[in-house]
Amino acid sequence: MDALDARLLELFSNEPRLGALEASRRLGVARGTVQARLDKLAARGVVRDWAPSLDAGALGFPVTAFLTLEIRQGAGHDVVATHLAAIPEVIEAHTITGAGDLFARVVARDNADLQRVIDQVVGFEAIERSSTVIALDEQVPHRVLPLVRAAVSPSTEVRNR
Repeated sequence: MDALDARLLELFSNEPRLGALEASRRLGVARGTVQARLDKLAARGVVRDWAPSLDAGALGFPVTAFLTLEIRQGAGHDVVATHLAAIPEVIEAHTITGAGDLFARVVARDNADLQRVIDQVVGFEAIERSSTVIALDEQVPHRVLPLVRAAVSPSTEVRNR
């Protein structure tokens, strides 16, 4: 990751519909350089996809909650992950350390709908217990650009010149 990669990622994060030609013009590099850098970043997994960023609230799911799930011993995370992936309102799940085994972010249409989602999640024999926290407001939205900036250290810039 160098300064050009960082500028490229920031540009496309802010303007995802921007074309490679316009990006090359704004960055002052050849179009082929932009395309090669984007391809390399995608191949390395830095850029995961080019899909639009969707807002669950605008889609009719304004309630966000976090579920900490405890799994029955011997059941395994994969079985539970498959169960969670089949529920559309589960938008993210992570294996964790601490009091629980899995942490899931879910969305719902309202609090009554959240109860339905929770019932669907915990209605699986491999899940023994859960606790739920409802998010009241988003203080810091999901973001990665600050990490891009942090990844470009002064030593990286000198090395990549």
